[in-house]
Amino acid sequence: MRVRRLELTDFRSYPQVAVDFEAGPSVLVGPNGHGKTNLVEALGYLAQLASHRVAADAPLVRAGAERAVIRAVIVHDGRELLVELEIVPGKANRARLNRSPASRPRDILGALKLVMFAPEDLSLVRGEPAERRRFLDDLLVTRLPRFAGVRADYDRVVKQRNALLRTAYLARKTGGGSTDLRTLDVWDAHLARHGAELLAGRLELVDVLAPYVEKAYDAVSQGKGAARMAYRCGLAEDGDDVTADRGVLSARLLAALAKSRADELARGSTLVGPHRDDLALRLGELPAKGYASHGESWSYALALRLASFDMLRAEGTQPVLVLDDVFAELDADRRERLAELVGKAGQVLATCAVASDVPESLHGARYDVAGGEVRRVR
Repeated sequence: MRVRRLELTDFRSYPQVAVDFEAGPSVLVGPNGHGKTNLVEALGYLAQLASHRVAADAPLVRAGAERAVIRAVIVHDGRELLVELEIVPGKANRARLNRSPASRPRDILGALKLVMFAPEDLSLVRGEPAERRRFLDDLLVTRLPRFAGVRADYDRVVKQRNALLRTAYLARKTGGGSTDLRTLDVWDAHLARHGAELLAGRLELVDVLAPYVEKAYDAVSQGKGAARMAYRCGLAEDGDDVTADRGVLSARLLAALAKSRADELARGSTLVGPHRDDLALRLGELPAKGYASHGESWSYALALRLASFDMLRAEGTQPVLVLDDVFAELDADRRERLAELVGKAGQVLATCAVASDVPESLHGARYDVAGGEVRRVR
């Protein structure tokens, strides 16, 4: 799989731009703030329907414009697919496949499979659990696009359930009388069903991904430490392994919700479910967060992305690999090891401010990015 052409209209800093890419490595070079990351961010948005830089859509639309449009020609198994996405802040986005309207934006998921490594990935190791949950869910959707619907349904249920709990909490706090909580049982059932599906998907993913992470970290660090990962589930009890069986998980979620009902009413928030879980990352016997050095943290973050790429490739998909301004963050040894490890990718798109930061082995096509223009120079 590769991107043959990318066109942007009113996306970020670009009124209009078009870039043709080839297979193999391509390097986008230019000063900071001139739009290199905007290009790969657009591809990431097509792949995930989300940005790796911001949570909302509004910053993606150029100032003064009402909407932004991303178009990309994707080549897979010798066939081309035109994917178009119109981003309209405050309204539903619209998508098209080969110029035919899609019934919903998430229908384009899977058209472009992409793995991106960016400076923000350091938060996967050093940040809060939400960062690691997002990593798992994004990869889960890339691997199996149907989980986009599962994820959306689960988020909707948690939001509705929180609203009901918050209303009951405020009513009791202000003396406004009792709230009818009969619908809470209905939302419990929905949460258990969608939560069990999402949780099972995460558990299965971690089970498959863990050996790839161990292997990738060993390659990046040259054998300096053993990386381990495990899913930390709120349903687990001491010495208890959580099964990926959907029926069992649904029953356990319902039981946990019933047990925590009083605490949830007292706090006005949903305290049970996969939105409370974490991905435990360890180096040897110690947790990576708080114990890993800066270099080790970078190596672990890089290993997570390389493992994702290797897993998808082993399962029959050759994803596009994006390295967004990461070489400047790595020392010379890690740069060379990274270049060696990603050389097997069918298409690598790397951004940098200084061309010499990118190892020579990745110097394929080169594009200069400056002043709102993208010009191929090699």
